[in-house]
Amino acid sequence: MREPASGPGPAPGRAAAPPVRRPSLRRLGVPLGVAAGLGAAAALVAAVDPNEPGHYPVCPLLRHTGLLCPACGGLRGLHALLHGDLATALRANALAVPGYAAFAVLWAVWCVRAVRHDGGMPLALRPVHWWGIGLLVLAFTVVRNLPCGAFLTP
Repeated sequence: MREPASGPGPAPGRAAAPPVRRPSLRRLGVPLGVAAGLGAAAALVAAVDPNEPGHYPVCPLLRHTGLLCPACGGLRGLHALLHGDLATALRANALAVPGYAAFAVLWAVWCVRAVRHDGGMPLALRPVHWWGIGLLVLAFTVVRNLPCGAFLTP
């Protein structure tokens, strides 16, 4: 006769042990990896001026149609922002600069959640939010390509 196999459950009369939490530094691995990758890219943009021709590829939409995409001027804006010139950064791309700030806030919340709760990204947008973001980007793109939106061109 076989004895019942002891499974992974607790022994009779004992409470289940709390789940084992990973150390804080281990939980921070992915957010810190993202920061390292983006930090290296930002260091390149800070060191190599996008205003100098030949260092970065030209926007294909701008090259082939003459229209500015929503990201046109984003590298110039990041370069200016990294050198402390907020006004020039906003003139280069008024949508990218708040996007950089929003990402920095989300990244900080991600790090706090990783340490405190073993959680992932803090943002779970519903479809209505994605549609709103898409409409904002579309409106920005259309207005910056109209004569009345010349103030939005890099």
